[in-house]
Amino acid sequence: WFLDVLLRKSWYDQNTYEMTHLADYLRNHPIQQVCKPSQSSWGYQGFHEYWLNETNTWIYPHLHKATERMIELSTLEATDELEWKALNQAARELLLAQSSDWAFIMRTETMVPYAVRRTRSHLMRFNKLYDDIKLGKIDAGWLEKVEEIDNIFPKINYRVYRRV
Repeated sequence: WFLDVLLRKSWYDQNTYEMTHLADYLRNHPIQQVCKPSQSSWGYQGFHEYWLNETNTWIYPHLHKATERMIELSTLEATDELEWKALNQAARELLLAQSSDWAFIMRTETMVPYAVRRTRSHLMRFNKLYDDIKLGKIDAGWLEKVEEIDNIFPKINYRVYRRV
């Protein structure tokens, strides 16, 4: 809502500044300062210690492996609607497994079993989808149940993981 109002007001109700496309801006201002953003976080003392520490380091090798596998899956062209759905659900499961909430909860020790369960369940679902897709044996009934449980980003396209 906020962005909709802001953009409409910017376009219709003022003449102090104008909306532009990045390509147009760069074409009109070809010399740009090169910079390298510094690593920082909104977390404790500006660092990442809540998301990477002894309470949660175990998740990262699994997340990295799943990410590599998703990049691999993204090179596939779905052969039918079932495979299309499975590939998209794999992308969803990876995003859900990567949620920084789980690592944060593990560090703050507020609901650790829940965070561990969510991380593991999304990784297990992702790995099952990966195996099923690679074997060409997708369990349609299981996939339908998983889609009902977690269908965030209903228009996700697994191809966003393709290397460019």
